[in-house]
Amino acid sequence: MAGIGFELKRLFRRKGIFAGAYAYGYASVICCGPMILGIVLLLGVGFLARASGASLHTRELLNGMITTTLLAGLTVSSFLSLLVTRYLADMLFENKNERVMPAFWGSVSLLLAPGCLLYGIFLCFAGIPWLYCVECFVLFGEIVVVWTEISFLTAVKDYKCIMTAFAAALAAGLLLGGVLVLWLALPVIPSLMAAMIVSYGVMLLWYLLALLDYFPQSEGSALAFLAWADKYPTLAWNGLFTNMGLFAHLVLMWVGPQGQRIQGLFFFQPDYDLGAVFGFLTILITTVNFVVSVEVNFYPRYRDYYALYNDRGTILDIDVACEDMCSTLSRELLYAAVRQAFMTFLALVFGSVLLKSYPLGFTDRSLGIFRVLCIGYGLYAIANMFMLALLYFSDNTGAFIASAVFFAATVGGTLASFALPDYLYGAGFAFGCLCFLLVAWGRLEYIVHTLEYHLLCVQPLVAQEHGGFFTRLSRALDRTKQEKTGE
Repeated sequence: MAGIGFELKRLFRRKGIFAGAYAYGYASVICCGPMILGIVLLLGVGFLARASGASLHTRELLNGMITTTLLAGLTVSSFLSLLVTRYLADMLFENKNERVMPAFWGSVSLLLAPGCLLYGIFLCFAGIPWLYCVECFVLFGEIVVVWTEISFLTAVKDYKCIMTAFAAALAAGLLLGGVLVLWLALPVIPSLMAAMIVSYGVMLLWYLLALLDYFPQSEGSALAFLAWADKYPTLAWNGLFTNMGLFAHLVLMWVGPQGQRIQGLFFFQPDYDLGAVFGFLTILITTVNFVVSVEVNFYPRYRDYYALYNDRGTILDIDVACEDMCSTLSRELLYAAVRQAFMTFLALVFGSVLLKSYPLGFTDRSLGIFRVLCIGYGLYAIANMFMLALLYFSDNTGAFIASAVFFAATVGGTLASFALPDYLYGAGFAFGCLCFLLVAWGRLEYIVHTLEYHLLCVQPLVAQEHGGFFTRLSRALDRTKQEKTGE
């Protein structure tokens, strides 16, 4: 989260009734903006479709197209998210800002090429009209680009621009959708898909202009960041497994015994999907609070501790700083976990009553699934904090193991849950999240208690060159570009 901590500190120093709300709102948009946009737009277009008098099949197909495209885009973009984030952090630390935008274009190209090919093949056999396929394809590409931009946006200091872009994208999509289906009475699915495309397009262009403004210079190969795949081989898989663990249970439920075919290759499980959307919303507050607490409270102590090794700190200074850093991390993780537990408790006790009182389509079965998924998402939010803490201490292997266990346990647990009563279907996902939490927690405890050993003894005494395939490829591309520039 390069740069976000400085802005958060400034915002939290403000005085006034709304200062804290503004700071948390800012952190929410930076951390969860695209996800919030997707959920709000999904709910918004569903409302517009219902208000236009669209048939049940039309609304279900629209929801299936949007959800499938969102999950596909998120999964593809997650493969390089942690890798490019690490590369970006290293380039900013070395004051090589000119290397940022080439890495952005390179990562976008690498994600779009296979992603569009695979999703295009899926759409060819999806069993929907060609116009719907084109709109899904365009929306998929936009989602991949927007989520890649988010990996780079934490270096941009124009936070007001980011928040404005989020609000403008949301307003543009819902306004256009309302005009097309309510005022002009155009066909519902193509109109609302077009509104989604415009909304993500506004965010994509706005964020891209912000990046180009902050990084006007470009130098080096667009694929230079691939050398980091040799240095940190588990980062890409870590991001992918975490994302697939978060969404695999949805896909399995769609194609499982209780799943329903909407049309062609689009499936859904209405009770499970409804519970998952609102269950996921219960973890947003923890995600935002964790970012705020880490960047404002933990990171300064983390930075001071590591700086002592470079600034000739005494052993006593290092021990004191280590104790201060670890106690701060423990306290912030505990506070975040308690907040999430309290939020989950409120959702279980009061959420069921509130959700059933509104015409959202909740039944007794979907409310049972919602309660189970709330527990699962709460465990996931806490486990994800522990995994991110592992990445702070450069324990990429531990984070990878935790995410791989999360994915495997979620898939296995979801398949096993088909034998349970239908109102307990979310138990498989909750089991995967519990395994994720236990592994990440145990690994973090081990790293914190042996921190000096991992910092001083595990690292090689002499700097080693990582000369793998991706390093050789990036260097060859750099030499080719230099030769062309010389000519």
